Amino acid sequence: MRMPTRHLLGIESLHPRDISALLDLAESYALLNRSGKTRRDVLRGRTLINLFFEDSTRTRTSFELAGKRLGADVINMSVSTSSVSKGETLLDTAATLNAMNCDLLVVRHKSSGAPALLAQKVDAAVINAGDGMHEHPTQALLDALTIRRHKGTLEGLTVAICGDIAHSRVARSNILLLTAMGSTVRVVGPPTLIPSGIEQFGVTIHHDMADGLRGADIVMALRLQTERMSGGLIPSAREFFTFYGLDAAKLAHARPDALVMHPGPMNRGVEIDSQIADHATRSVIREQVEMGVAVRMAVLDVLARTATPNA
Repeated sequence: MRMPTRHLLGIESLHPRDISALLDLAESYALLNRSGKTRRDVLRGRTLINLFFEDSTRTRTSFELAGKRLGADVINMSVSTSSVSKGETLLDTAATLNAMNCDLLVVRHKSSGAPALLAQKVDAAVINAGDGMHEHPTQALLDALTIRRHKGTLEGLTVAICGDIAHSRVARSNILLLTAMGSTVRVVGPPTLIPSGIEQFGVTIHHDMADGLRGADIVMALRLQTERMSGGLIPSAREFFTFYGLDAAKLAHARPDALVMHPGPMNRGVEIDSQIADHATRSVIREQVEMGVAVRMAVLDVLARTATPNA
């Protein structure tokens, strides 16, 4: 397959057929990873730079593993010790990266649009690993792959995304992907954590967990992003858990075979109860981490081929 653009900046740029093709390729990489084999010829001779302006464990490590399993030379740039921390602008950083002649650039930034700006200034293919409250496309892809592996399809499913919708780039990317693939999406949370106008994305809004989870096939809990909040949007973490934390009583309103998901990191006892997070048959949270490596291998593979027409 070829990507419609040479960068992956968001789900909005992908057609449903592109999403399906990426998930198919990621599925093959998931099976390859479980077999213990690698394909180190795919990105041999290519350089991948992970440029993270925000802390991350899962995403950065996942991209690093993905690049190495495909044979790329992987460089992790520590922003805290780089010239950026000394006042260098994003455009100066772009010029520096261009001089390094890297092939693939993975960017996480606190400001929405930062990866898109870099994509205009560098020759490398840019992958958005999360920008502000905008998008996190590879997270939505790995969530979709995890769901499809269990349910066989995304079409016709009811997905309830619960918690801090307002500050979540994961929620935005998942809404875009799931609605494009034929799922019905509900957002569930207190009014202070539901952004105005979100119904324009084709979702329904619920402020009661029992109502929002009723008959759902997938229940996705989101982290409370207190670092992005201004003002008292919730009375307390304890009260939030009482009304919106995912526990056995609330999950009982969903379908008996409903899957429980969380993009991580989890705040146990705030947005999700440990009993539910660790449930042997309902929770697929650990599998989401595994599928993250496979999806990012697929994305790196396809972007490298898109950038090299004869590959």
